[in-house]
Formats: sequence, structure tokens, C-alpha cells
Amino acid sequence: MRWQRRVRERLAVLWPPSRWGLRVRSALVAAAVITVVLGFGATLMLWLLLRSMFDTVDSAAVARLDDIAAQLRTTPPETASAALFEPNGYVVIVEIVGRSGRVLRSSERSGSHPPLIPAAETVVGQSLCCDSDLRLSARRVDSPSGPVTVMVAGNTQPVEDAMGEVALALAIGTPVVVAVAAGATYALVGRSLLSVETIRSRVAGIGSTGLAERVPVPSARDEVARLAVTMNEMLGRIQAGHLAQRRFLSDASHELRSPLATVLSGLELARDHPGAFDTELAARTLLPEAERMRYLIDDLLMLAAADENGLTVPVTDVDLDDVAAIALEATRHPADVTLARQFNPVRVRGDARSLTRVARNLLGNAITHTTSIVTIRTVRTLSGAQLIVDDDGPGIPVSERERVFERFVRLQDDRGRDSGGAGLGLAIVAEIVAAHGGTVTIEDSPYGGARVLVKLPLPQA
Repeated sequence: MRWQRRVRERLAVLWPPSRWGLRVRSALVAAAVITVVLGFGATLMLWLLLRSMFDTVDSAAVARLDDIAAQLRTTPPETASAALFEPNGYVVIVEIVGRSGRVLRSSERSGSHPPLIPAAETVVGQSLCCDSDLRLSARRVDSPSGPVTVMVAGNTQPVEDAMGEVALALAIGTPVVVAVAAGATYALVGRSLLSVETIRSRVAGIGSTGLAERVPVPSARDEVARLAVTMNEMLGRIQAGHLAQRRFLSDASHELRSPLATVLSGLELARDHPGAFDTELAARTLLPEAERMRYLIDDLLMLAAADENGLTVPVTDVDLDDVAAIALEATRHPADVTLARQFNPVRVRGDARSLTRVARNLLGNAITHTTSIVTIRTVRTLSGAQLIVDDDGPGIPVSERERVFERFVRLQDDRGRDSGGAGLGLAIVAEIVAAHGGTVTIEDSPYGGARVLVKLPLPQA
């Protein structure tokens, strides 16, 4: 009708399927699935029940046939036992027909039933076309008075009544079961989503200043609990990244402030007292500070580029031993520090400039912390190429051997220029080595200090 169509149109506008929540969708899906399953199961059950009850009717008729046939083999139909012709249970009609088609013996009929006409000499469970409530079973028997046909009709009306009652019960019970299942699904999904809503509201309330907060983890170890654990781990990573960013900004500003202040002081001296400014001041003080600031800015730019797009290097054939030799020649060291070398020829695929920077950073770091000796070696092994730098300094504790590759990490508490630099050298080494597909680790040196081991893959043949 028109008003029903209008109601459906208004409901579609006010509550379209695209706005259905997970609870409604889950309930509808559960109802649809249960409806299909119950419909198929009910159909199959009714069919099997019908077959079983028809088999029961046919079995009763065949049993009566067996009893009558056993007596007719020795007794004429006229003198057969009257009890064999009495209707009882599923059997309602019994007839014996002679060869000419004349009915020789028949049970008393209740109601109007069509004549029993078999379609073959032996019939079991044949439905009569004129009376759907009867199923005919017949058999040809040789009696003392000649061959006769014994026919037994079973009544299927009780079967049909029972099937109707079962079908009615299923028709009433199925919607109830579907409704209960949909309601239970709606309630259970809503209860599960309550934990999700708690997590969502807690996350929505966490700001940049409250990253230490965590979402509640449900006691049940299910998917929602794993979601909460994952969310807490993500918040932990965000907090660690936020703290690292703040520490990075603080350290970078501190490292740039000292050389910049020195350069500004020199320039102010040149402006206010030109006579006191000479080339020795510029060469020994201002230029080293400017170079230190330039190197620091280059390092920061390289690390920022690596964070944004990943560090990429041009790939060519590089002799790692030549790279180490160039870095060693360019490295300055105190007179009381001995630099030892052992270069074995080994070739890798990578960028010579970046690998030279790796060697220089490792040498500079070792010289800063060593007592008397630093060695640099290149080794070729079956698994790849190795660049090894050893020193006899205080070494690096095992618990700190991964942290020292982070940015602005220095094991010394002070920030003096001679206590380890800006803390970016090993971070840059880690980035460059990773871009070459290698690894860098710290071990104990045979000299008692630290050993930095760089492993790079060999070129593929």
C-alpha cells in the first residue's frame, strides 16, 4: 500500500543501511544465517520424518501381507482367519481378488474408499491416485483354490496429521529462535563493543602532554584485550618518539649554541676592537668552531633526510681497504696515541664517500676514548666484508651497546667538547651501514676497550 511504501522510504532516509552499526549488522547476519540453517534443517528433518513414517505404514502392510500369504498357501480365502482382515493400526483395508478380478474376501470398510487395483503383481507402498490417504501393498499368492492377489491398504492420514503438527511447531518456533539469536548477538556484540568504546574514549582524552597514560586492558584475553595491549604499545612508542624529539631539539640547540656563541664573540671582538683581532684567532678559534658547526648541521640534515625518505647511497664497486686507508690518513690524533693498521684487500658494493665517513667516525670515536692505541682492519670472510676498529679505552658496557647508536647519546654525564663530541657519529654510522645492507655491532676488544665491527655483504657474482 501507499502508506507502507512511504514508511519504508522514510525509514531508509532516517536510518540507511550505511549507518547501521556493528551491533545491528551482526544481529541481522546472525538472524539470516540461523534462518537459512533452520530452514534447511527443518526441510531435511520433515523429509526424513515423512519417509520414516511412510516406511512404518508400509512395514505394517507388508507384515499383514506376510501373515495372510502364509495362511493362504494352505487355506482357501473363504476360510482364512477373520482376524487377518480386521483393520488395526495403520492397516485399514484388506482384500483378496481372484484371477477373474472378483473380490473373494474383504475387510469391512469404514468410509468411502476407491477399489484397490494393484499396478503389478508385487507392490509395496503404492499411493492410490484416487485417495491420497491410502498406500497399497499387494502380492500374488498361490492358494488351494488357485492364484489370488492379496491387497493391503495402509492409512497415511495419521502421518499427515503428525507432519502438520511438526511443521506448525517449526513454523512457530523458528521465528522465536531467530529473534532470540539476533537479540543475543546484539547484546553480546554490544557488551564486547563497550570495552572498545572505553578504549576509544580513553585514547580520545590523551593529549600530547598525557602520553604516559594507558588504556585499560580487559581481563578476558580476547581480541579486544589484544587491541588494548597493542594500543598501549603504540602509545609507548609515541611517547618514546615524543621524548626523543624533545631531547633531540634540546641537544641540537645546545650543540649549536656553543660554537655559534664563540663565532659571535669573535665577530663582536673584530667589530669593537679591530686591533685585537688577528689571523691566529680566526685560524685557531673561529674557523674550528665554524667547521664544527658545519659538520653538526650536515649530520643533522643527513639524519633528517634518512628519517623522511630513508638513506639512499649510489652503488659502485668500492675497495674497502682503500677507503679505510684514506680515512686513516685524514684522521688527526694526539702524539701519544698509536694508530695501527692491517688492510686485507676486499671489495664491496656501495658509496666510497659514505663508507669513508663510516671509517672516519669510528676512528674519531676510538681516538677520543682510547688510552694509547687504536687499530683499524679490513677482513674478507666467507660471509662478507668486515671493517674492525679496536681501542684500549674504558670500553662500552653491554647494556649500552645498542643505545650508543641513538642520536645525541653519550655515556659521559658532562657535555664537554673532549668527552665524545655531539653524540651523532655512531648514529650516522648505523644509518650508512644499514643503507649498504650491513650491520654494525660493538664487542669487547682484545686490548681491553671496545671493538666496533662493521659487516658488509660481498658483491654477488
